[in-house]
Amino acid sequence: MKKLRIVFMGTPEFAVGILDTIIKNNYEVVGVITAADKPAGRGQKIKYSAVKEYALANNLTLLQPTNLKEEGFLSELKALNANLQVVVAFRMLPKIVWEMPELGTFNLHASLLPNYRGAAPINWAIINGETKTGVTTFFIDDKIDTGAMILSSETAIDAEENAGQLHDRLMFLGSQTVIDTLSLIENEKVTTTIQNDNQEIKTAYKLNKENCKIDWTKSGFEINNLIRGLSPYPAAWCVFCDNGEEWNVKIYESKLIPAAHTETIGNLICTKKEIKIAITDGYIQVLSLQFPGKKKMNTSDFLNGMVFSENAKAY
Repeated sequence: MKKLRIVFMGTPEFAVGILDTIIKNNYEVVGVITAADKPAGRGQKIKYSAVKEYALANNLTLLQPTNLKEEGFLSELKALNANLQVVVAFRMLPKIVWEMPELGTFNLHASLLPNYRGAAPINWAIINGETKTGVTTFFIDDKIDTGAMILSSETAIDAEENAGQLHDRLMFLGSQTVIDTLSLIENEKVTTTIQNDNQEIKTAYKLNKENCKIDWTKSGFEINNLIRGLSPYPAAWCVFCDNGEEWNVKIYESKLIPAAHTETIGNLICTKKEIKIAITDGYIQVLSLQFPGKKKMNTSDFLNGMVFSENAKAY
């Protein structure tokens, strides 16, 4: 049985859940690598990554390189004398880093590879209307999310579930999958499966302003999935237009109401409690939203202080 000395690499909250599980299962974590501190928010205060917060709270050795090929960092990494590296939601590693430990470097990815390689696998699985997803551990190679797979675990996606809820479930599922992977490695029982590339593979593209914008000409199924898949972060958005004024509005929660109608696509149909937007195959009812400079609100609360005319539109 191999005694594991682990270096953990990760940045966001998702990675913290995995790191915490590794620690609680009594594995030795000799170092943690996370992103450099950066200013955030209106005050541009320095913000620590979620993984840094955890590492400091648990007295773990911490490195925050800006350049992963820099000699000083490589020397520090080598000095930790790890025989395995575990990567969760970090960044692409240079070969000199992932090749360093004797037992290799494995990554946990929040999809059933080879589908949804890339930056936002949880979001895109929901946006594309998938009914199942999962997590995969694989040994890192010189491309993104293409290495030989070790283990995968599958879960159903609920029709009402949003990206935040799925994120939390996959963090739990991922934690167990990482522990199972560590067990295989320390007992020298790892077998791997080469990823099978084909043209049907779906990609988890980086999210940007353009691919988060709602296109009201699409089907209700597609629009609803986009809203679920981007909630609570970064949130689907569109423009509301009324009496010559325009607002960029984030929509966090919606409901599809199938119906035949003669409304123009994008028309806002408002009561004192509800906002519905006309689409090709019915209406999207907006359940929660955020106007510029305001906090996120339920639609009924929002409409207490806002009245739209009959000519209001979304585009």
